Amino acid sequence: MEDTLRLFEYGERLGFDGAWIRQRHLEHGVGSAAVFLAAAGQRTQRVELGTAVIPIGYENPFRLAEDLALADVLSRGRLQAGFSTGMPHADLLGDLVYDGDWRGFDLSYGRIARVVDNLRGGYLGAPDTVIHSPGNVQRPRLQPHDPGLIDRVWYGGSRLRSIRWAATHGLNLLTGNIVAGETSDEFTAAQLALIDEYRRIAGREQPGRPGRVALGRVVVPFDSATAVTRARYRDYADSRHERTLRPQGPRRTPFAADVVGTAEQILDQLSAYPVVARVTELRLELPYEFGRPGREQILHDVRHLIAPELGWRPAANSRTEEPADAAAPGGRAKGARP
Repeated sequence: MEDTLRLFEYGERLGFDGAWIRQRHLEHGVGSAAVFLAAAGQRTQRVELGTAVIPIGYENPFRLAEDLALADVLSRGRLQAGFSTGMPHADLLGDLVYDGDWRGFDLSYGRIARVVDNLRGGYLGAPDTVIHSPGNVQRPRLQPHDPGLIDRVWYGGSRLRSIRWAATHGLNLLTGNIVAGETSDEFTAAQLALIDEYRRIAGREQPGRPGRVALGRVVVPFDSATAVTRARYRDYADSRHERTLRPQGPRRTPFAADVVGTAEQILDQLSAYPVVARVTELRLELPYEFGRPGREQILHDVRHLIAPELGWRPAANSRTEEPADAAAPGGRAKGARP
């Protein structure tokens, strides 16, 4: 956890625009994104703090909204709240989380919609309903409430149905290295179809409020890495390459290849990848398997050798720093908006 917080601090010092965490249950990771980002908000000053993503199936819509709202206010309005449907490890956790037969509950889009509605901060009860507390009388609503948070809600989607739902409900879009092969067996074509459908519906349903679209890709530059580290990077990419050669599973799911090589090679790959020009920001997904020094080396090289060539500029209060030496596991992803 400490290494991950330090990684967030390091990314902010370099000038990155966002730092994101994925919520995981029963795994070596972060079980509560809201709690972690509340801590990260006290260790950083400027960088956006995102959840990519919170699986909604385990969450109480009102209590999660309270936690996210509190983390947002503590960070002075920097939270980016990302969700997905699903309930990983449901066979192990379902009965621990819920009393009664949770299998009949709406654990999909409707549950996310309830979180979003709670974040809007509408008053509860009749117009004359008030709550009395020491030194205070007020109408009941989500507390604390930041009206700007509702514009910083994201959905991580890989299927046309999900994309359409997110666009209709005014959520920003997270897309990564896995998409559903509904329109094509070829990854890039399938991802472009998703983004185009999102843009079409968002433009119709939310005129004047274009949604943000963030592309997540594993980008691993070699340039300042040692020879041993380069070999490890190649082995990592090779171990994941087989899944990109053909659609996987009964749903014929295509996977994107990792972007690995020198900065020049990576820029060639990203320039040839048409999705980059269709999104508002690029999120670097840092491999779980690497320790903090490796992740900091990746961030360093991207910040100095790759992101500026894509048109990105660091925040005015950032400064150049070399990767730290301490080695320990932890961390997730940083996002750079070109």
